Amino acid sequence: MEELLTLRQYIEEKNYHQALELIAELEEMSKEDKLNKIFSYAVILLLHLIKQQAEKRTTRSWDFSIYNSTKEIKKINKRRKSGGYYATEEELREIIADAFDTAIRKASLEAFEGKYSSEELITKIDSNSIQSSALKLILF
Repeated sequence: MEELLTLRQYIEEKNYHQALELIAELEEMSKEDKLNKIFSYAVILLLHLIKQQAEKRTTRSWDFSIYNSTKEIKKINKRRKSGGYYATEEELREIIADAFDTAIRKASLEAFEGKYSSEELITKIDSNSIQSSALKLILF
């Protein structure tokens, strides 16, 4: 809210250069917020894809979590008014790679009733195929 008041002040003072700089900063903050939300849903998506592959089974709950996470990522990433996307395919790939570490740690607590550490669990899966699957689900 403070930023909007400052923006109003810059415009009223006809200080357009400062106003444009503040708008750019607000846009960046908005994008960062979107990317953080995408990261959170990517962790959930990867968590369930990891459990599916590791345990070689699925549940309706896991399937729904995969569906919901994918849907939310697509919704968050879409620019409604201007069209296009907040994150490019390459940025989504980077987010997925970054989220994978958190997801494997969380999956180690859930898969096989927490029997394996994240280091042990990662040997039971193909992390590249899981990350590729996640990206495909998001993009298509």
